Amino acid sequence: MSKDEDSFENESHDDLKYLLGEIGIDILLAIDSGAKNFKTIQIFTGCSISCIKGRIPVLLELDLIYKNNNDYFLTEKGIDFKKEMKNETK
Repeated sequence: MSKDEDSFENESHDDLKYLLGEIGIDILLAIDSGAKNFKTIQIFTGCSISCIKGRIPVLLELDLIYKNNNDYFLTEKGIDFKKEMKNETK
């Protein structure tokens, strides 16, 4: 497998939306709004902990968030993705 096939660095905005789904996007936006751990993400989104635990690894692998101690934060790629989503709704 080549490096490009092995990574998600070149995923398009639409590809990311489909990979994340509604729940993944909700979690990303919750993290951006200040939710930093499973419990606060659950409070912000209303998602079950099992759904959150299933989506966090996807967000990490896609380099949209990073983990510092036990807290999650948006990466530059995550911030850019969020901005693109906001531009879509205008």
